[in-house]
Parts: sequence; C-alpha cells; structure tokens
Amino acid sequence: MHPDEAVTGVIAAIFDRFAVCGSVRGTWLWLRDQGLKFPLQPGAYVRGSEIIWTEPTYHAVHNVLTHPAYAGAYTFGRSRQERYADQDGTLRIRRRVLPQDQWEVLIKDHHPGYIDWDAYQANQHKIRQNIRPVAHQPGTGAVREGCALLQGLATCGTCGRKLSVYYDGEHKATPGYYCTGTGQLVEGRGTRHLRVGGVAIDNAVTAAFLAALEPVALQACLEAARQLEQGHDTALEQWRRQVEQARYNAARAERRYQAVDPDNRLVARGLETAWEKALTELAAAEAELARRQAARPAALTASERAAILALGDDLQAVWDAPTTTDKDRKQLLRTLLDEVGITICRDHDGGRADLILRWKGGAISDLTILVKRKPPRRLRTDEDTISLVRRLAVHYDDAKIAWILNRQNRRTPRGLSYTAGRVQGLRHYWGIPRHQDTADNQEGELLTVADAARELGLAPSTLHRWLSDGFIGGEQLTPGAPWRIRLTPSIRALFVDDAPAGWLAMLEATLAYGVSRQAIMQRVKDGRLRAVHVRTGRRKGLRIEPPKPQDGLF
Repeated sequence: MHPDEAVTGVIAAIFDRFAVCGSVRGTWLWLRDQGLKFPLQPGAYVRGSEIIWTEPTYHAVHNVLTHPAYAGAYTFGRSRQERYADQDGTLRIRRRVLPQDQWEVLIKDHHPGYIDWDAYQANQHKIRQNIRPVAHQPGTGAVREGCALLQGLATCGTCGRKLSVYYDGEHKATPGYYCTGTGQLVEGRGTRHLRVGGVAIDNAVTAAFLAALEPVALQACLEAARQLEQGHDTALEQWRRQVEQARYNAARAERRYQAVDPDNRLVARGLETAWEKALTELAAAEAELARRQAARPAALTASERAAILALGDDLQAVWDAPTTTDKDRKQLLRTLLDEVGITICRDHDGGRADLILRWKGGAISDLTILVKRKPPRRLRTDEDTISLVRRLAVHYDDAKIAWILNRQNRRTPRGLSYTAGRVQGLRHYWGIPRHQDTADNQEGELLTVADAARELGLAPSTLHRWLSDGFIGGEQLTPGAPWRIRLTPSIRALFVDDAPAGWLAMLEATLAYGVSRQAIMQRVKDGRLRAVHVRTGRRKGLRIEPPKPQDGLF
C-alpha cells in the first residue's frame, strides 16, 4: 500500500469498477470518461522518487488487474527466458509467460492487498473469458451485441461441442444455434446433427433464470437503488484527492519561490513559472470537481424508491425494458449459468429440445420444449427474370444472357450470380428454347456495335457516339444488354470514304448557315440536313450538305 491516498484511491477504484463491468477495456474507458489520472513512479525502487500523474492506458489498467502483488501475494519466476534457433539457425531469446502452477515462488497473504486471493482468481478467470471464442470450448468468448442469448453458453448434447450462432430471417434478427461437428452422412452429403432456432429455447431459459432470481429480486432492487445514489461517489472522492494533491503542489511551489533569493533571477524565474503552472492546474482541478459535483445524481425521492422496489415483483418487465440491451441480458445469464446443453429429438411433424441447465454452484435442472420443423423455403425465380430470359434467348446465347443479368444486378433465388450453366438450367426448367443463329436480311443484318464498326471500317467509339446522339437507330432488349444495329443500305450510305463535292466541315457549316454547332447537329438529327461521315483520309469526320444558293432579287 502506498502512503499517498490518491494513489491507493485510483487503484481501488479500478478494482471496484472491474467488479461492476467485468471488462479491462470497460474499466479503462470508465477512467478516461471520469477524467481520472493514473500514477506512475519512474524510480519505483528509489526511496522518495516523485509520482507522475498521467492519462491511464489500457496496458496500465490490465497490469493492475492481473498482477498478483495487488492481491497481497509475493511471486517470483512468472516468466522465463528461452533460447531457440530460428529457421536460419540464428540463436534467439524469447520470453514466455508461465502458468500459475509453474511459478517458482508464490507466497499468498504476504502483504496487505486491495483484494483477496479468491477475488484475484475470479478476476483472472473473467479476463480469460473476455477473448475471441475458442473452438469446442464452452464459456469462452466475450459477450457480444447479438440477440442470441445463449452465445458462449449453449453446448451440443450429442458431442459436447460449443454451439455456434447464426441469424436468420429477412433482417437477420432471428437467432439460432448449430453444431460444428461432422454429423452424419445422408445421401453422400454431410449434415449437422443439430441446427435449431433459438427463439423458443432462449425464452425457456430466460423464464427459468427469472424464476431462480425471484427470491433475491427485492435485494437486487435495493442494491440498484444504492448504486443510483452512490454511483459517482468513487470518482468524486478521487477527484477530491486530486484537488488536494494539486493544492499541495501549488503550496510547495509557492514555498520554493518564497525561499529563493530574489536577486538570483536565473532560479527565481524558473520557480515562478512552476508556481504559475501549479496554480493553473489547481484551478482546473477545482473547476472540474465543482462540475462533477453538480452533475451527481440527486438522492432518490420516496416515490422513485418505491417504483424501483416495485420492479422486484415484475422482473419480466425489467428484462423486456427497451433500456435493457441484449448484451446486458447475456451478462445477467452468465452470472447464474455455466452451461446449457441442448439435445434435439425430431420426428416427421416436429420434435422437442431437451435442455440441461448447469447453474453456478453445481445445481442442474432439466427443461423440455417443443420445437416445430420449419417448412423448407421454396426457391423460385421471379417472373420478371423468367420473362426477360425468354426474350433474350431469342437473340443471345446462355453466356451473353448471364452477362446481361449480372449487369442488372439480378441474382438466383439462392443469392448467387448467374453463369451460363445456371441460365441453361433455368431455360430447361421453364422450357425456353435456346438461341438459334438465323440469317434475317429483310431489313439488313443485325450486328453488335463492335461487329458493325468492323463492317463499316470505323472505331466502335464513333458508332457509340452516333447512337447516343441519335443519328442512327439501335436496338437494346433490356438495360444492360448490348446495343445492336441493323445495317440497312441507308445506314451504310452514311459512312463513306469520300464526301460529295462541296460538302462542308462543321466549322464551315456553322458559318454558311449562320447558326451554332448544336443547331447544326440538331438539324442533322431531325433529318433537315443531310450529313455523311468520312472514315478515311486526313479530313475524316462529319461532312454536311451546303445550303442551296438563293436566287437574287435583281
């Protein structure tokens, strides 16, 4: 124990807060939220070394909660240095933390501690549980925000493995549990021997939990009322100590400044600056203490206390309250339950779930609930996609149809993207004939933009520009499908190697007609002006028919 009450106060606050939230990170965030400082002593083994107050770090809080010295124990040999050769043959040294049963020295009750040894062991067990879930190990994994209340507690009654959680439904908000075991082979396929919805199971376990909690409900409500009244007392007390420490630092800085020779300005200036800094820190600490005292929850009135005590008669209302999160419910279940074994017995119409609840302390209770067999989901492609495939199959093969459907962000009933094989299966199921290459030259050959550009000796970008400008017509069966152009003689006549004599380029046409470029393009699009595209030579591009000469008046 350090003689400074501010040091012992913040360390005691860390242990008190961890007992409430059960998380190292939660304790660290609470310290930061309350604005409490953490003590550091750089020269820990030097008598009289000064304490430095800094912002708390996660590592510092974790070290306080896991070091056995804070539980009054003396230890030696908690880690070991090992020499090993890496793959290159280089000799290296690593430090390995040893389990508790391999420590060289462990003397319990060696000195006064902040907690006893049993509380220390319970804290270490809780910290070890706040990790990522370990496969097949029940009770591991930090409490998460999902609505599956038995996450980390449910085990398979067949193989003993820890059950995994899945979420089903339209919004993925319906919990369920399944076993990751190998199961059995059915028709050459592996099936899980346990997969069950979790709503009925969670409700049954919750009812058993609330029934077990009912005898101590009044005591829990009284404890809640006490915490509401005194929730800020720990932080406020530490703030008072920090203000007292700041007041002492300011007084010490003042004494040092008063003791120096006024003529020794080299020293006096430095001491004066230190005094001003200490006064500023004192003013900030006093202002923060006043603010937090004003924000402290007021004492409960008689009516508010009566309302809280009345909750002891209706724990279900507290459990279902909007302010009670799923994370809170899971944490509450873990205070009484060690494990929930689930065994499913099914028949043709439904089945039952046999639950074995293992409580803290070794008590065991059995529950049996009925579970309904969920009807298989009927997979069906929507009518719009079927109609679109029916229209596209007249013009495209299966690979092109799959490409068009994926461009429109369409998916199969299982949520997969389309492939040529899946389109073929869809056609076969609905009796849609596949695409047949037929020659239809009544109005010209129907080609894609790339094939038409190759046929006309153009760049595909030029043909795309003419399509977007509306100079030539194209066909697109559905958004995302490739454009196709029917090469009629009139379209072929628009693309020539040499323009007719006298036809004008765009700049010359704007001067000859006395209008803007946009007006010329609109007249060409409307058919009021004739134009051709010269595809070769240095003067390739758009050529426009010149205006007809006007007869003179005289």
